[in-house]
Amino acid sequence: MLARRRRIVLPLAALTAVAAVAALAWMMLGNPAPQAAVAGGDALLWLVPVLLALPAGVALGARLRRRRLRAAAEAEALAVRVAELEQRLARATRQRHEMLEKISHDLRTPLASMQGYLELLLLRHGTLEAAEAQNYLQTAARHAERLSRLVGDLHELTRLEAETVPLQCEPFPVAELAHDVAQRFAAAAARAQVRLEVAVARDQAPVVLAELRLVERVLGNLVENALRHTPAGGLVTIQVEREAEGARVAVADTGEGIASADLAGLFDRYANASRVGDTGSSTAGLGLAIARRIAALHGSSLDVESRPGEGTRVGFRLPLAPTATRHPAPAAPAAHEARQPTGHEEARETTSR
Repeated sequence: MLARRRRIVLPLAALTAVAAVAALAWMMLGNPAPQAAVAGGDALLWLVPVLLALPAGVALGARLRRRRLRAAAEAEALAVRVAELEQRLARATRQRHEMLEKISHDLRTPLASMQGYLELLLLRHGTLEAAEAQNYLQTAARHAERLSRLVGDLHELTRLEAETVPLQCEPFPVAELAHDVAQRFAAAAARAQVRLEVAVARDQAPVVLAELRLVERVLGNLVENALRHTPAGGLVTIQVEREAEGARVAVADTGEGIASADLAGLFDRYANASRVGDTGSSTAGLGLAIARRIAALHGSSLDVESRPGEGTRVGFRLPLAPTATRHPAPAAPAAHEARQPTGHEEARETTSR
């Protein structure tokens, strides 16, 4: 109400002030009678317009002063915003340079290895024994596969980070997917001498609404990452729980854990690349970044609980399907360390902490 009155009164006061000043000027300059009256001592009568105009002038001055203060505050806020944007741009530029440097390193390493082995095969062609030549070819093929996976991960992350990625959601029992992923990584777990289990209650097997392929990618990345950082004799568990607002899926391990200082940059594209070389992995830390982006596309985030020397648990949530009901979990062995792969692809080395 007060603001409305100001919008009405102030323009009227300004108009009154202008009219009063104009009338006073006309009387003082253009009419001889008022000049004589003023000269005769009747000046108070002609001061009335000035007195009427004085409050309007004061109000206009206050309003202009408030506008100047508001403009100054807005300019200061804009300057702060511009400084923040400049800092973000500088940080993004620095991260881009670091990312390009690490990408170049990760691409150059397998390329150099392939080139070395192939050149060696050419130089010693006809003099190498069949077994030795076969070993060189297999090593070159492994480096080529590593390079292909890295390029594929870069392409996948770039595609997922686009704002127009459409999700093709469908209802599916996430517990069955957990068992499928565990079976796919059973051979890798057996080679690492790590037990791989699925923990899901039979009366809590939720049906979720999500894109099956992307959720499988998240679980695969998390399991692969957990296997890589879990020593022999350890345990990796895929956990599925039904919650009031959806289903929670997590991968827990009894591995080396993550220091609290390293958690902040855990999901950056290459923030954890320094840990890759420690474990002999051939990746640049794209797996967790991909997993985080997929979780974000489903309206979730990756939650991390970790203690150095005790292990890590990384989880995310998925929405329930509208008609989801409780289905019994598929029967499966508790552990997968001794199972053999049955047509599924073996573990890939694409993820790192």
